[in-house]
Amino acid sequence: MILCDTNVIIEVLKNNPSVTARIEEIGLGRIAISVVTAMELYYGALNKAELGKIKRHLSSVRIFQIDEAISRAASELIERYSKSHGLQIPDALIAATSIQQGCPLYTGNTRDFIFIEKITLWSENDSMPRQKR
Repeated sequence: MILCDTNVIIEVLKNNPSVTARIEEIGLGRIAISVVTAMELYYGALNKAELGKIKRHLSSVRIFQIDEAISRAASELIERYSKSHGLQIPDALIAATSIQQGCPLYTGNTRDFIFIEKITLWSENDSMPRQKR
């Protein structure tokens, strides 16, 4: 299972050929998102028609909900990295989901997460996920 960051799903919705090809390579059955990503996408929809399109696209991926373990992990990430690295709450929740679910995080913005220990990042240019220890 690969957890996709919001920016990756936005690129898919914009029909970015390289990101779409990577998603096809991974396989739709192995794609997941955080509920935070779903909420960010819903919030960013320009109108009800676009919201419907987003919901149709997301219906074929697994959506991880925030549970107590993810909440606790995200809180720890905020304590540790919000002041030193500017970690934002949505990114902390997405990172915590990646860590707690044991899924690499596919993101177009590795700089938002590279400093987080125990996260595996996967960007479009990577052939294999990178493990942070």
